[in-house]
Amino acid sequence: MKLHIETFTLGPLQTNAYLLKDDASGRALVIDPGMNPGSLLRYIESRELKIEAILLTHAHFDHMGGVEEVRQAAACPVYLHDLEADWLTDPRKNGSARWPDVTVPLTAEPAEYSLADGQVIELIGHSFKVMHTPGHSPGSVSFLCGSDLFSGDVLFRQSVGRTDLPGGREADLFHSIQNRLYTLDFDVRVYPGHGPKTTIGFEMANNPYVRPLQR
Repeated sequence: MKLHIETFTLGPLQTNAYLLKDDASGRALVIDPGMNPGSLLRYIESRELKIEAILLTHAHFDHMGGVEEVRQAAACPVYLHDLEADWLTDPRKNGSARWPDVTVPLTAEPAEYSLADGQVIELIGHSFKVMHTPGHSPGSVSFLCGSDLFSGDVLFRQSVGRTDLPGGREADLFHSIQNRLYTLDFDVRVYPGHGPKTTIGFEMANNPYVRPLQR
């Protein structure tokens, strides 16, 4: 079954929310429902999709801002890494309290399920491998489904995630990219938390911030 991916750019920070669906069955899931998820919710409703889960790459406010609206509308569980388990309920930790010019303080109920490195989750007829990729935040994860990688704010097209926020660490970010993501096949498609998609091979050849390790 082919994975059908729709992108919704949400909120003031232009966060990519991804809707992954099987058109035949109407089963779907959401990765990173950002702030102001109205367009995403309208799409889900118009196509009568059954949302099985919300997967969070991490719990910064621009990625979790729409969690409660989507969870309540779809009656589905949320998955998040344990290192950020309390970020949904704490505006200081998810960053929304730090940016009053961008948003009011945001909270959501805790996630129903935790994520761990190497875990494989079966959803909508596909397998999603969890890769713990810290550096942008301590609980950042990437989701690998076949040749599609959802990298959150770890790896972007010719850029990388910032590491100057609480819990960020540059050495961890570089390690995550060089030792985890850059070991994937060159043709793996990367769907980042912001901006256009790319591939692992393109980033290995062209990303100016993180070069591949010499092997």
